[in-house]
Amino acid sequence: MDPARSAVRLTVREAIHTLSSCEDGGRVLSTLGSLRRYLSGAENPALPGEQEEFARVHFSALLRCLVGRLSPGWLGLLPDGQVEELWASFFLEGPADQAFLVLMESIEGAAGPSFRLMKMAQLLARFLSAGRMAVVMEGQCRQVTEPASPLLQETLLAKVVGLPDCLGNRLQRENLDAFFPQNYFPLLGEEMMRALQAVVDSLRGGWDCSVSFLSQVLGKACVRGRQKEMLGVLVPRLTALTQGSCLWQRVCWRLVERVPDRAVEALLTGLVEVAAGPEVLSRLLGNLVMKNKKAQFVMTRKLLFLQYQYSTPMLQSLLGYLATDSQRRPLLVQALKGLLETWGSCSAVRHAPLAQQRYVSKAVLICLALLGEAELQDSRDELLTSLMAGVKSRLDSSLPVVRRLGMIVAEVASARLHPEGPPLKFQYEEDELSREMLALAAPWPAADSPLEASPVVTPEAAETPGRGSVDGGVPQALPEGSGSDLDSDDELVPYDMSGDQELKKSKAPTYVRDCVEALTSSEDWERWEAALRALEALVIRNPAAAREVSVELAKVLLHLEEKTSVEGFEGLRQRALVAVVVTDPAPVAEYLTSQFYALNFSLRQRMDILDVLTLAAQELSRPGRAPKAPQCDPRGPAPPPGSAVAPAWRAVVEERIRNKTRRFSQGSARRGRDAGANQFSSVAGYFFFPLIQHFDRPLVTFDLLGEDQLVLGRLAHTLGALMYLAVNTTVAVTMGKALLEFVWTLRFHSDAYVRRGLLSAVSSVLLSVPAERLLADLPDELLETRSWLADVADRDADEDCRMLAVKALLLLEKLRDRLLPLASP
Repeated sequence: MDPARSAVRLTVREAIHTLSSCEDGGRVLSTLGSLRRYLSGAENPALPGEQEEFARVHFSALLRCLVGRLSPGWLGLLPDGQVEELWASFFLEGPADQAFLVLMESIEGAAGPSFRLMKMAQLLARFLSAGRMAVVMEGQCRQVTEPASPLLQETLLAKVVGLPDCLGNRLQRENLDAFFPQNYFPLLGEEMMRALQAVVDSLRGGWDCSVSFLSQVLGKACVRGRQKEMLGVLVPRLTALTQGSCLWQRVCWRLVERVPDRAVEALLTGLVEVAAGPEVLSRLLGNLVMKNKKAQFVMTRKLLFLQYQYSTPMLQSLLGYLATDSQRRPLLVQALKGLLETWGSCSAVRHAPLAQQRYVSKAVLICLALLGEAELQDSRDELLTSLMAGVKSRLDSSLPVVRRLGMIVAEVASARLHPEGPPLKFQYEEDELSREMLALAAPWPAADSPLEASPVVTPEAAETPGRGSVDGGVPQALPEGSGSDLDSDDELVPYDMSGDQELKKSKAPTYVRDCVEALTSSEDWERWEAALRALEALVIRNPAAAREVSVELAKVLLHLEEKTSVEGFEGLRQRALVAVVVTDPAPVAEYLTSQFYALNFSLRQRMDILDVLTLAAQELSRPGRAPKAPQCDPRGPAPPPGSAVAPAWRAVVEERIRNKTRRFSQGSARRGRDAGANQFSSVAGYFFFPLIQHFDRPLVTFDLLGEDQLVLGRLAHTLGALMYLAVNTTVAVTMGKALLEFVWTLRFHSDAYVRRGLLSAVSSVLLSVPAERLLADLPDELLETRSWLADVADRDADEDCRMLAVKALLLLEKLRDRLLPLASP
């Protein structure tokens, strides 16, 4: 045996024996001092061969001996903490990987809260703050010629990443701040950057290094859900370092390439979220998607089709990364084909959540903005086929948001895929979503064309000679000699004509029958418009006259078409119809419900019938209902003298009396609502039952269970509203039972708008039917409905449906809790 090795072994054995049994502080101090010479950086170091032998064979055994001797009495053998400081130096200055493993082993092996456990935890905190974790990782990166055993690396990896969990379980309430995950993982990211810097320096010096251990640490931390803490430190530093260094780019690419496959998804998700744009992402990842099949699947499939919770900037970074390199652009074309195929799927339109549909639509627009004309023309036929199928499916949807998405994507995609054809234009309401999506469709600026090249309007160029005034209406001075001083009309103040009314040749009708005649046979369009504007007020003021022609008037209004450009035509027509139904509920409601299932009516007319019935029922069920004042059009005729509008002088007199009256007890000045019978209760059956009778009978032009699902959804919402307005009426129980049967028949409908209406109807039944009658007359229906609601709340793809189901379940729970005390003896 080598004499140097024998000498080291003998010295360490004697030192361990002395430390294990000696209680003399001076001797312990001298023994520890003699062993320090084997540590690197000592004052009188031993020979390199002896130091290597000590570190490789004897260091871990010595540390375990020091941990075993740890006690308050042993550390207090000498004053001023001399023994403790010398004892800690072996952990802080010796081989970092062995010291770290022994520290973790001693903490995990502690029996419970004790002096030794807290001392080891405090020493581990010092170990981390001294930057020793970077030394641990750096040592694993430099073991290229003699790699460590896989078992040792796996153990070290588990201890490094699992440190917060281990310390949290052992220390419980006594845990230190340094071991909290939100503090530890940013520190680990800093230590990893130091290790990477050491790797780059070694490569520049001609030494081989490996970043496999760092990749495994990074991947394992990301799998544990700590991407934000780790990458929040790494990405900004790597972004700056890779900007001007090819060596740093190569190291970064190798770092992400060596991440295990099970951690690729977590790492790429975190990188795409944190990276500031596609250029940064391209520098950090390189062509990873071309080398790693798992990375390609995550970037081109999973983050685009299977997950949709990410932000729009992240989506732009992801697709922009695919577009920044010529080798990756075919993947972008492939992604666009898959996106448009999914976007055009009828099943996806019906079953995918709205958030996912918005996400896919944004991805389609971003892809179209990134791809060039030649790339799109190569796959134009395939893309147009998917686009047309998607437009049809989305325009047939019952949800306005889905229809608007279809319109926006169709406009942009048709312009990009078929630029030589006529532009496709839709009429839709502009909102924040539509503006955002149209902004995404704008072409991205080329990398070699600066944005500053765009024309800039200077303040001088913005001023035009045609402007008469600037700066808030101050007249602009004209050049001298222009002749302005000779025009005396410039000094006249214009007369305010904002309150003037347009003079009408035709006088507004004063009787209901005159309105009917004007709306049906008049060729005078001014008289026709005046009759339409005056009709609501006349019906409210003359209910007896309105009842004589109520059904005829409802028929006229239902078939009335806008022959001239009348502002607010739909509102005037609807309010007049509501006033007629409120004035004569039974016959008019019977007529309207019969026409709902009649032939030769458009879908718009059928939905108008449902809206009018809902508004009329709401007005009839209002407590203390009195005839409301008609909503006069600002350009309509003024109310005649003697009408229900109170004169202005009366309000002034009442205000003066109220101010000058002295009261000793001031009560509430607001008068409560007058109590009264629910006028809707006697006619609720005329509104409800004819609508629910024939929904399953298809007509030639009307099929509720087929393609007319928009009207079916509106019908479900209307029935629920009528059920809610019939609260505390005698017919509520019968209506509730019929409505639950209607819901049970359609509970598995594929359209989300219909399901929302059904869930609202269930809540209306629970709110309107007395609890005792529900349990007495509808126990089986309630049990079936509860199981269906639980399934919808757990599995439905639409977020609003899940929310409505949860609300209905809460109503059921409240109903049960309220009846349980009554049932108990």
